[in-house]
Amino acid sequence: MKKSVWGKSLLGAAAVLLGLTLAACGNSNASSKNSTSDKKVTITFWHGMNGPYKTALDGIIKDFNNSQSKYVVKGTAQGNYTALQQKIMAGAKSKSLPTMAQTTYTTVPDYVSNGFITPLDPYMLKGSDKLSQSSLKDIYPAFISSSKYQGKYYSMPFSKSTRIMYYQPALMKKLGVNKVPTSWEELQTLGQTLKSKGVAVVGFDASFDMELEALARQNGNALVSKNLTANLNSKKTLQVTNMIFNMLQDGEAKTAGEDIYGDKNFTSGKTLFYIGSSAGVSSMQQNAPKGFEWNTTTVPSYKGKKATELAGNDLVMFKSASADQQKGAWAFMKFLTSKKETIKWAEKTGYVPLRKSAVKDASFQSYLKNHEVNKAAVDSLDSGFQSTAFKGFTEYRNDLLDAVDSMTTKHTKPADAMGTLQKKTETILKDAK
Repeated sequence: MKKSVWGKSLLGAAAVLLGLTLAACGNSNASSKNSTSDKKVTITFWHGMNGPYKTALDGIIKDFNNSQSKYVVKGTAQGNYTALQQKIMAGAKSKSLPTMAQTTYTTVPDYVSNGFITPLDPYMLKGSDKLSQSSLKDIYPAFISSSKYQGKYYSMPFSKSTRIMYYQPALMKKLGVNKVPTSWEELQTLGQTLKSKGVAVVGFDASFDMELEALARQNGNALVSKNLTANLNSKKTLQVTNMIFNMLQDGEAKTAGEDIYGDKNFTSGKTLFYIGSSAGVSSMQQNAPKGFEWNTTTVPSYKGKKATELAGNDLVMFKSASADQQKGAWAFMKFLTSKKETIKWAEKTGYVPLRKSAVKDASFQSYLKNHEVNKAAVDSLDSGFQSTAFKGFTEYRNDLLDAVDSMTTKHTKPADAMGTLQKKTETILKDAK
């Protein structure tokens, strides 16, 4: 499952719903509060997985249910991330939330503000079922650090992906390209050569916001810093924004447009390379034309620096769940993030393992040798980062997508689009601080 590009109208509705006072959520799971010794406690779990990802998750849920006798997890797919987010908002308002759900870590500040998720610290850090310090340190820092908000853990990482670059050896040979570029500087130079042949050197999804954020990091600043300072129209951000904008205007790069994802342009030969989600590997394997040859590599560096945005979803627990359900939800979260299960999840989906020990595991290393297309995602982990999360992030992301869309479809100059975004973001951050 690739990271969803939320629809603008839905985002507006989600932002409004998030602004409602939902702190007084009741218990939606009264009928499944079973805590007697002869009945398993039911853990209701909403997620946004479909296709091969849902199949893989269903298998892990089955494994957990068979692994112990106290709990039974009942997973419910909500169609996609957008529908899931909408369902959570509606569930909070109607007091019909599940025990736990999958969500982006960037929604956590809004959830906390509205009071319907509970900190995981009492389970993670205390009691017989807690995570040891060595286990916490085993999870990649970028994943576990984003689980923390205002000094408390409110989520656990789960389905995580990196941005990687897909390439076509056969088309490279046909076009006389001898090696895969490792830097944006090389991509720019090659793009000038290829446009005369009717092929864009690199393709993006409908929005290039993630590539823009990675480039900004590579150039020395975050779009929004940890101290909640906006850098949307800074000199460094505009430098890389203009680079992408000019490549698009000159036909050296191409966005997916209504196709949403850039894999169609890539598999049809309209782009030589495609920067997308590592979670898209499974989709590429299923949907690429028969006999289509492709591989993956890490995203290009810029000015000698590497950075790739980590995407995907975390797991949260709702306050409305009973004490027994919360204990069961934590047991399931711990199971999902264990070394064995994170390896299984990575091998079946294209998402990356959450733990360093999982990546180093001999069986997983053997898997990578036999599945070369999955190696780039793992190789990207050391240079991975996640966006700064803050109250109002959903509204900010909506504005960011608007700015990118304006540059892509209306040819708005980067200074104007990013200048407008800067003002909007400063207003959001003022309320978030």
